Amino acid sequence: MTCAIFVKTSFGLRASATIPLPPAPPRLPKGLYLFGSVGCGKSFLMDLFYAHLPPKYEHSKRRVHFHAFMVDVHRRGHKIKQEKGEAQDWIHLAARDIAKETTVLCFDEFQVTDIADAMILRRLMESLNAYGVVTVMTSNRTPDDLYKNGIQREQFIPCIELIKSSFVVKCLDSEIDYRKVPRALSKVYFTPIDDAHRLQINKLFDSLTSNEPVTSDRKLTVWGRPIIVPESTSSVAKFGFNDLCGQALSASDYLEITKTFQTIFLTDVPQLGLDTKDQARRFILFIDAAYEAKVGISQFFLFDYLMQTKLFILSEVPIATVFSDQKGKRATDEISDHQRALMDEQGLSADVVGASSIFTGDEEVFSFARAVSRIAEMGGVQWARISKISK
Repeated sequence: MTCAIFVKTSFGLRASATIPLPPAPPRLPKGLYLFGSVGCGKSFLMDLFYAHLPPKYEHSKRRVHFHAFMVDVHRRGHKIKQEKGEAQDWIHLAARDIAKETTVLCFDEFQVTDIADAMILRRLMESLNAYGVVTVMTSNRTPDDLYKNGIQREQFIPCIELIKSSFVVKCLDSEIDYRKVPRALSKVYFTPIDDAHRLQINKLFDSLTSNEPVTSDRKLTVWGRPIIVPESTSSVAKFGFNDLCGQALSASDYLEITKTFQTIFLTDVPQLGLDTKDQARRFILFIDAAYEAKVGISQFFLFDYLMQTKLFILSEVPIATVFSDQKGKRATDEISDHQRALMDEQGLSADVVGASSIFTGDEEVFSFARAVSRIAEMGGVQWARISKISK
């Protein structure tokens, strides 16, 4: 097998050389590709698999979200290019390094949104497979729909074929979003924004920070850039919505925040519409990072198997209408034909998507629906019980 090297030019990506890859180890088990609509249990099943791997894999297994994985890949690439020069096939070398550390890779929310990621993932997966890494991944899409309608998609087809030949592909579609099955709500999501709810949020923050002085404007550094945390202790932080989502922050920034703080307060979340689309996208990235900040897994208790970031939110509107464009508007009033088709494809109701046409692209609708589902789960007693406020 060979691995093509692509060089970025003013005309895009072009192949410049090939590096032979070793043959995959004999009798290498196939990977597993789980896909289906939001809330159908993909991540839950993957986590159970991860938790019950034999002890011999304890130090060579890795469970990671797509955003965190790509941040790690780019960091490795940056280091390789600094040490060995731009001409090196850094993806091949990064995959080799990952394979030295990892034999079983569990990869959550696999998605491909642009040509650069498409080329990186194609070569990375070829290399990981050649070095004997067994991969289990979840996705909202069937393999044939990955990077659908993307630029130069034909360059990504070999990656799709690799998934179909090297993975067992299983659909987990369900009419039920299990995250949104009715459950008692815990006091983690406060609405509307008024004096009474702001007082409750402040009291919670004070009680969780009573053993340690609160620092103002603490600086976190990500890729050499500072992130300002308005109020924090070593494990608790409080942000206003504009502090967290009104700035040009990325997935790597939110991952660093959720890695640093086990409890996060987010206040003054507005109802998000077309005029705040960028903020809405960042809010979704943050929710994904908070949801995925799992710092430990126990094999003994099914419902206590995760230790997750604790998130308190003070919002202008209820969970279900955070992404609706206008207050008091019926959910079916302004849904485009394209958006309705995407909703039908994912089994989403108009009440979930809301009245806003803020999300129109395929991946946007998927990400939006996932965020609404995850926020709903975060508002439940079960989440409050399995989220550990202190280590």
